[in-house]
Amino acid sequence: MRIPQPPQVSSPRRDARVTARVGRALGIAVGVCFVTGMISHLHQHPVGWLPLPPNPTWGYQVTQGAHVAFGIACVPLVLVKLFSVYPLLLQWPPVSGLKHALERLSVAVLVSCMLFEVTTGILNTVQWYPWSFFFPAAHYAVAWALVGSILLHLAVKADVIAAALRTSLDDARATPDDPVGLSRRGLLLATTGAVGAVTLVTIGQTLPGLGRLALLAPRRPDVGPQGLPVNRTATAAGVRDLAVADSWRLEVTGTNPLRLSRSDLSAMAQHEVALPIACVEGWSSTGRWGGVRLRDVLALAGVDPSADVTVRSLEPHGIYRSSHLTPAQADHPDTLLALRLNGSDLALDHGYPLRLIAPNRPGVLQTKWLMRIEAS
Repeated sequence: MRIPQPPQVSSPRRDARVTARVGRALGIAVGVCFVTGMISHLHQHPVGWLPLPPNPTWGYQVTQGAHVAFGIACVPLVLVKLFSVYPLLLQWPPVSGLKHALERLSVAVLVSCMLFEVTTGILNTVQWYPWSFFFPAAHYAVAWALVGSILLHLAVKADVIAAALRTSLDDARATPDDPVGLSRRGLLLATTGAVGAVTLVTIGQTLPGLGRLALLAPRRPDVGPQGLPVNRTATAAGVRDLAVADSWRLEVTGTNPLRLSRSDLSAMAQHEVALPIACVEGWSSTGRWGGVRLRDVLALAGVDPSADVTVRSLEPHGIYRSSHLTPAQADHPDTLLALRLNGSDLALDHGYPLRLIAPNRPGVLQTKWLMRIEAS
């Protein structure tokens, strides 16, 4: 039985020079995504021996905004990379030696992991989860596999990549078999334009000055109650009645346990800070938050300044109904138990009667509808 051969495509756009240059850009984008993704993972799943500092206050806003922006920029880069090499993926025989086998293995894992990361990442930005696995854990694990496959691919293709990058693009036009007539340099310029375009129409969810251009972003940073977006409403969290009940009190553990009403908290020294809400989906928006410093409440309850702190929400369910603060985070002067946002009482969907707002912290850890603070 004769094995069908892949079509022989003669095109200046499908050679190592194009592939290497697109691959280099893709490698940079993946590198930024990997580093910023690790930072996000450490925020959400802290490691005791590597505490993340509360400064700079805008840190998570920048790193997560970059993570999503570079992740979306990967889409046109991946498509062009696959376009430039797809005839090689159909080569027969599929393996012709150990080095070739390692190359094929690295490509198979790299392509699979890249498509998984880009697809699940984009779906996460719109909060659509058509799968049963826990997205953060899966995204984190596959990121390591992706980086490993890239390193293996670089190791087995280093000589080819280096030679291709040293070779001029040579802007010769297409052959008769390639009627489109787009040169190698033209393809790279078109790819750069596509990357710039998708970045421009999404980065506005992080950069307020470009908000009007954020056509593909799932959130406008200036749209929502009190001028800030909302991911999870009080109704979705199941706290609407509990949050507005007259019986609500904030319980604080310590040598001098406290039960504080909103009136009690309002009677304490008030402070106002400008801090961003920065979500894992990439959007962020800054508001002016008013309330009581967490460290003042902890001191009143007799909590040791070196203690770790856990804040708990009225939410009956959900993996983010509580969050943890290190001593440095709890003691930061900008870490507030917020009562107000942008000059008025918190809207219910923003965490009324009380929420946490702290610097350099993911939005999912800015716990809303607080009911209890525990020190350990």
